[in-house]
Parts: sequence; C-alpha cells; structure tokens
Amino acid sequence: MDRVDELQRRRRAISVPLAVVYKFFDDQGNYLAAILTYYAFIAIFPLLLIASSVLGFLLSDNEMVRNAVLDSALSQFPIVGSQLGRAEGLQGSTSAVVIGSLTALYGIVGLGQAAQNAVNTTWAVPRNSRLNPVMSRVRSLALMVLAGTSVMLLAVLSSVASNMDVFGSEADAFLNLMLRIATVAITAAVLSAMLGLATRRRHRFITVLPGGITIAVGWHLLQTLGGVYVDRVVNRVSEMNGVFALVLGLIAMIYVAAVIAVLGMEVNVVLRRKLYPRALLAPFTDTAQLTEADRRVYTDYARAQRHKGFEKVHVTFDRGDDG
Repeated sequence: MDRVDELQRRRRAISVPLAVVYKFFDDQGNYLAAILTYYAFIAIFPLLLIASSVLGFLLSDNEMVRNAVLDSALSQFPIVGSQLGRAEGLQGSTSAVVIGSLTALYGIVGLGQAAQNAVNTTWAVPRNSRLNPVMSRVRSLALMVLAGTSVMLLAVLSSVASNMDVFGSEADAFLNLMLRIATVAITAAVLSAMLGLATRRRHRFITVLPGGITIAVGWHLLQTLGGVYVDRVVNRVSEMNGVFALVLGLIAMIYVAAVIAVLGMEVNVVLRRKLYPRALLAPFTDTAQLTEADRRVYTDYARAQRHKGFEKVHVTFDRGDDG
C-alpha cells in the first residue's frame, strides 16, 4: 500500500482525481447533492407546469409552434420532457399557474440557497464571511434567472439543430456536431459564471472554468442516458408503472446531476488551491502520513466553522509528517 501511495503522490494524473474524490466525501458531497436534489425536484415540476399551462393559453390553436417549443426547451429534461410533450399536458389553468408559481418560487429560492451553500462548503468559506440571509436569497433569484436564460438559449440552439436537414446529410452531420460542441461550451460558460457568482468572494472566470466544463460534459452525457432511460424503460411499461418509472427516473437524474455539480465545484477548489496529492489512507486511519495538502485541507475545515469575525480559530498538528 505504501508503494501505491507513493506512486499516486508522484503522478498528477492520479493524485488530482483522487484529491477531488476525497474532498467530495470530506465535504459530505453526497448530502450536499441530496439537498440540491430536494429543492430541484420541488422546483422543476411547478416550473414545467407553469410552462405547459402558459403554452396551453397561448398556443392552443397552433400545434406546430407548440410542438417546436416542447421539442426544444423540454428536451433539456429528457425524462419528463417527453411526458409533458403530450397534447393532454398542455391545458391552460389559472389555478395551476398560481399554485405552481408559489411552489416554484419556494423551490427556486431553496435551490439557489442550496447551491450557494454547496459552493461555500467546497471553498471552506467561514460562516461569518457568507452572505446574510436577505442578500443570499436575492442572489439565489439572480442565479436562477441566469440558469433560466441559459435554458432558453439552449432551446434556441436545439430548434436550429432540428432544422439542419435542409443543408444536406453531410452538412447536417457536421453542423449537428458543431451545435453539440456549442451547446456544451455555452453550458460550461454559464455554469462557470454561476460558480463564480455563488460565493461572496468573486473568483476569476479561468478559476471556475474547469468545474464548469466538468459539469457541462457530465450534464450532456446525463441527457443522453436520460433519453435512453425513456426509450427503454418509461415507454415500455404500463401507465401506472410508467408514473413510478418517470418519478424515480427524474429523482435519480437530478441526484446524479447534483453529484456532478458538486464534483465540478471540488475540481475548482482542488486545482486552485493545489490540494493534492493527498495521503491515500488519510480518510481511513490516523496513522497515515499526511501531506501538506492534507494539512491545509483539514485546517480549512476547522476555520470554515468560524461564526464571528472576532472569533479566532487556530489549528495545530501534534505530529509533523514529511508528506
């Protein structure tokens, strides 16, 4: 085991991913992802309900436009998009809009709060250095507006991609590839901007870009898997089982997306603060020889619990490891 530890400490290609995974579990990233999943699940259905209800009012007599909107915007949510794309899913209702709006507001603000908490946790921002409850909720709304704008932009790209057959098969394949790359690039840019805005201290765009790229690529792959899930599971079961498959599939998709998001946050922190290499056995035993990165990580964890500006947190290690 010592030889394996020594090897990973010398190889950055191994030590960086390992440091990201270790920090994910040190920060209890699975629980951060669970909180994100809860609020996202609460927000997503009311938002889609509002969208479908508004479309029911505005596009009841224009089936072609309605289908184009659904095929583009709702395609960002492959598991539920196909279900809401049915004709019976687009019925206008004032009460649905009102109730959905209130529930969506709760979910959106909560999702923004959970996202800020996750970013602050990964960056080990002390409690007293975070935004106050009022400003954090204002920023949550701003973050969600940015996210909604990006979804609309991606919907436009999807609509353009669906009409590429007029250029011929060869041009169609090339343009589709370019649009896929553009979609990932735009998603990465928007996510990077959101990661930079989610903390009180502004981070340079280049600092948060690796995490944005990680999340964007992961989300693109997840969309593909979501489409496969719909084709092979949801569309092949009975109506009642289809409801369970739809809900469970959506929860699983959101949770995996949240895990990817937290991992992207960890990538930024590990690379920016050079929190690698880590001791291979550090999470499992106190006898492991800590590295300098280990000591800085554990020091940050302790200092992150500071609640007041006049509170001083000092961290010492009784054992001096060589690392």
